[in-house]
Amino acid sequence: MSVKLSPAIKHLLTVRNPNAPPAPPIAKLFSVLKSTHSDARQKQAVNGWLTLATCSLLTANMPSSVGHLYQVATRTDPDVASTRLTVSEATNKAALIREAALKSTIFIGVPRVILSLAGLQAFLEDDVKAGLRKESRRIPTRENIDELQARGKALWSSIYKPHAEKLHAKLGAYHPDFIEFIIQAYGSVLAPLPGGATEQGNLSRALGSVVGIACLRAEGGVGPQLISHVFGLLKARDEDGLSDEDYWLASDEGTEWVIRTVDQILDVVKPESGQHVAAKL
Repeated sequence: MSVKLSPAIKHLLTVRNPNAPPAPPIAKLFSVLKSTHSDARQKQAVNGWLTLATCSLLTANMPSSVGHLYQVATRTDPDVASTRLTVSEATNKAALIREAALKSTIFIGVPRVILSLAGLQAFLEDDVKAGLRKESRRIPTRENIDELQARGKALWSSIYKPHAEKLHAKLGAYHPDFIEFIIQAYGSVLAPLPGGATEQGNLSRALGSVVGIACLRAEGGVGPQLISHVFGLLKARDEDGLSDEDYWLASDEGTEWVIRTVDQILDVVKPESGQHVAAKL
């Protein structure tokens, strides 16, 4: 059956800001991305930078900007295609952006993630698209469902200890299915895939917390949740098998850098979010 929108419905769909906000001028966007990228290289925290930049732009609902981020991350000159890194290096960067975007779904929901993944896809070269993983690693089956549940509970405990059980009961009291949904999402999406560094685009436990901080900082108005995930990043220093980058990101200095770098990007793509801060200074 064919269905058409009435004129009244068409009109309603045009009001209340239905479209993504306009992206900042490319020159300003490239400037802040290049400067923060350079700072991240000096601190040997490029994966942390790419993760927080992806989530900041995605949460600010700047879909095409995620594609521009890919250009900055994979080219010595973002405007010149011939300065791109090798296919393998560029594919790994694209995979990390995709994974950060997927994990951000837990914090900001599906719609902006769809738009941003589409924005990234429009900028990917054919050889990079060909090299990206095509099959899901997260389909629940009878064989892995217990493992996914255990992974979710372990991540929950890691982030929220020593208050994990109390918070679990609190959210469960709001709705019995709510906490179970969160644990399942933590296990299947937010937690690192079991393959570690061998899994394309895999984000470590520390980088998963960077996702949460960047999304919640960019979202605004969710202070308690932001604080929880700041503590979550700091607690990641107790995990086994940390890389040097993960260990630094989970330090006081690294965590402060994550927040400040998110703010630098937001000052360009979402300047209104910092106006109240400027007014207090």
